[in-house]
Amino acid sequence: MGYVENNLITGEAVTYRARLHWILFVKPTLIALVIIAIGGLVFYAAESRGGLSTEAALGLWLAVLIVAAVPVLAAVINWRSAEFAVTNKRVILKTGFIQSKTEEMFLNKIESVGVDQTLTGRILGFGSIVIRGTGGSLEPFHRVSAPLEFRKQIQEQIGKTFEPVSGSTSTGPS
Repeated sequence: MGYVENNLITGEAVTYRARLHWILFVKPTLIALVIIAIGGLVFYAAESRGGLSTEAALGLWLAVLIVAAVPVLAAVINWRSAEFAVTNKRVILKTGFIQSKTEEMFLNKIESVGVDQTLTGRILGFGSIVIRGTGGSLEPFHRVSAPLEFRKQIQEQIGKTFEPVSGSTSTGPS
């Protein structure tokens, strides 16, 4: 169970979930590849100067792989720990693992939902979401997958909260 499930209030149900976009992995993967390439150059230079023992070569490659894995593992933890949910009562946003950042806002307090997308974001399907509510706004949440769909789901839930109860009749002034 994640943060969202652990913090649902009575009568609340999750209607939509979003995740961070896979673009989050591009930079850490490139950094890992650069580290491995540098390790390969160091290994090549050491071999051309007389070689390394098998144990030293194995230790060098193990160290290079561990260092290269760190940024990728950090991105995986960031991706797995981020939760974005729309419920029938609130919008819940959470990022971070050790140091987490959470934002929650009741649907009836939301004034607007902004989506910022770069050209790359529009092509690949990610962007930033900013929820503006009465009395202030939330900080933007970046690299959210399908941000336009997230906004649509929030708007649909807000619309449902203002729909009249079926079967009721209005007896206003005639």
